[in-house]
Amino acid sequence: MKMKNILSYTPEELKALMGEIGEPAYRAGQIFSQLHKGISLDEMTNVGKATKEKLSRVVDVAFPGVRRKLVSRLDGTVKYLFELTDGNCIESVVMRYEHGYTICISSQVGCRMGCKFCASTLAGRVRDLEAGELLGQIIAAQRDLGIRISNVVMMGIGEPLDNFDNVVRFLKLVNLPEGINIGYRHISLSTCGVVPKIYELAKLDLPITLSISLHAPDDETRSAIMPVNNTWGVSELLDACRDYYRVTERRMSFEYTLISGKNDSVESAAHLARVLNSHLRSKSETMPIHVNLIPVNEVEESGFKSTGRDAVRRFAAELEKKGIRATIRRTLGSDINASCGQLRREETKGE
Repeated sequence: MKMKNILSYTPEELKALMGEIGEPAYRAGQIFSQLHKGISLDEMTNVGKATKEKLSRVVDVAFPGVRRKLVSRLDGTVKYLFELTDGNCIESVVMRYEHGYTICISSQVGCRMGCKFCASTLAGRVRDLEAGELLGQIIAAQRDLGIRISNVVMMGIGEPLDNFDNVVRFLKLVNLPEGINIGYRHISLSTCGVVPKIYELAKLDLPITLSISLHAPDDETRSAIMPVNNTWGVSELLDACRDYYRVTERRMSFEYTLISGKNDSVESAAHLARVLNSHLRSKSETMPIHVNLIPVNEVEESGFKSTGRDAVRRFAAELEKKGIRATIRRTLGSDINASCGQLRREETKGE
């Protein structure tokens, strides 16, 4: 049976654990702060061998291991295939921007959402990640690169809202001043549209940025590429988005992957603008709307082809004309296939 990851513990829970194994409470503060700085339990010099052995018998004390590491020669983007203590693998990507370093982390081993354009979901979901395993990706990357990561994007392998409790615990842990101390406003969570959990997240009123993977303006097109839409359609999803904004007053973004011949026409852009404006804006309420356009990453199994640059620009221009702010995502790490799921897919094909 897999033991709970030590990074999943809050400082208070770690104090209680110290009591359970017969250690003084102050040890918890020592261990917590050092772990979150990337110092492994084995490397700690102010914690005795007996204490380390006791902890190792009741909790998983390891950081994710680097199974593969790719570094882009174009822009310095780093892609990790991390191996967890049970042998499963996940991916994380570290990107360098003018404002600092951003990491894109995974929330599950695999994914069960079945989006047709995504490599992460091809083999289905294996298991959820613990909060500590989410946190461990950041700590392991910072330690390996010798940097301070200041922004987190939850857009790697898995659907964060399908692992709701662990993700919420992670958000609270990563924000702790005595830990990594990354502010909520520097965290973005991406969901394909698990509507009930969007309402739950709104109630928590955490000032993170919510990103909605929309990818189509209508149910017929969206259901064909995103099975989740068969459960919660476009209108139901956008109603949840409107409620989320009313509660949190936090601007959200809409991710839109452009697939050649599927959803990338100027007519699709006009349709998308009509749908967003009609659902999210009214005379009494003007919700800020931002669409992030992403040319599809060409995954062998999907057969989808990426939209050309000119078509992407025409799509963006049509949205802008209809009052919808649109940006085209900058491609980083294109020489190392930095899009999520591909490295893990390569590694597990023969298993």
